[in-house]
Amino acid sequence: MKLTAQEEYGLRCLVRLARRARGQTPGNQSTTIPEIAEAEGVSPHNVAKYLSVLRKAGFIDSERGQHGGYTLARPATEISVADVVATLGGPLFDTSFCDHYSGTDDACQHTAIDCSIRGVWMRVQGAVDTVLRQTTLQDLLQTAEQHERAHGDSPVGLVSSELLQVEGS
Repeated sequence: MKLTAQEEYGLRCLVRLARRARGQTPGNQSTTIPEIAEAEGVSPHNVAKYLSVLRKAGFIDSERGQHGGYTLARPATEISVADVVATLGGPLFDTSFCDHYSGTDDACQHTAIDCSIRGVWMRVQGAVDTVLRQTTLQDLLQTAEQHERAHGDSPVGLVSSELLQVEGS
């Protein structure tokens, strides 16, 4: 499975907010777009885009003003990676794929009873969904902390590493 940039960076932004909520970063609990952008090495424009999607979905709250910024809307233990990925990107296997790319036949071959391809993709999607549902933002934060203790403060690949670790468990 390959996460889109929006899914990866959106999750990393949430991990940054979770870290601040736990008091691991000096200052108040809110975090600004420039702070997240600098910490993650992402443009402020893209961070703003990710946070807008996450705010509209109810994962984060925002406050305007001099002491404003973004905070988690609920505890990290209550935010599943599955919900975040669904908001930021969607499923690995799009069940409507055949509606758009059915080929030259009138009916899509993937919906036929003897279609071997569709079953494989549905099983893969089921396995991915299980891992994502079992993984919370808190799990990602703990993995980030372990990684930082072992390797220093380098956020690159933390989300993908956690998902691979959960799968291997």
